[in-house]
Amino acid sequence: MNSIDDEGNDFEATKQELVKKDWDFKKEEIEDNLQSIRLQVYLSHAGISSRRAAEEIIESGKVRVNGKIIKERGHRVLTSDEVRLDGKIIHLVQKKIYVALNKPEMFVCTNDDPENRSLAVDLIHSYHDLRLFSVGRLDFLSSGLIIYTNDGNFANTVAHPRSGIEKEYEIEARKEITDDFLNEFVKGIHAAGEKYQIKSYKKLAPRKVSLVLTEGKNREIRNACAARKVTIKSLKRVRIGTLKIGNLALGAYRLLSQSELEWFMSQSKKGSHGRRH
Repeated sequence: MNSIDDEGNDFEATKQELVKKDWDFKKEEIEDNLQSIRLQVYLSHAGISSRRAAEEIIESGKVRVNGKIIKERGHRVLTSDEVRLDGKIIHLVQKKIYVALNKPEMFVCTNDDPENRSLAVDLIHSYHDLRLFSVGRLDFLSSGLIIYTNDGNFANTVAHPRSGIEKEYEIEARKEITDDFLNEFVKGIHAAGEKYQIKSYKKLAPRKVSLVLTEGKNREIRNACAARKVTIKSLKRVRIGTLKIGNLALGAYRLLSQSELEWFMSQSKKGSHGRRH
């Protein structure tokens, strides 16, 4: 008798479908499908957040399983269990969505802000009921390309530094940006115990430059510029991997194409292979 996965499907048929889609599922995740699933994976598959953020949610004591508060990130649940977050029942995602948004300045990428600032996710009106969350972040004063999804596995692999996915930004400064600063940025700028480093740059104008990063540390460009007294007038992300902002209007959004999705999946597979060697 064939095994049954989390969604009640024949496991062998499901496995073959996953192989066809070229997903790189680890043995641990296949075992999850056969038996139970870790709580942080459940929250991720339910479109609550990325897996890493889900671990923090669990540790905060906001999650109950069958009425009991669970703070252990490795706790395993069955799909028949009742899982609640802040008192609301959480269900596994049936439809996965991947959206590219051109975020304006003065919007935050979190889905809940204690300062009551405008939320970028609220701009994505068509899919508001699917509990989308951002893949990585753009800070409050920055604009440009950001991906929203309800697929926690996708978010976790794309946002993680091990993926090595390029992110391109255009910055405009209040004074001329010198080659000395840019060349130092390529080698690495040390500030506040961190090393900030770009992969490459291209001068667009005396005060405007394109920077390509792969690490994605928090506020990397702003911190490096502040350390060398380069005052940023505007900062915009224009590319993530092969996904370009193109003619997407400020505040507008669109679904990722199939070819764009396949490219991100192929990069996540490369990252997985890299971890095994």
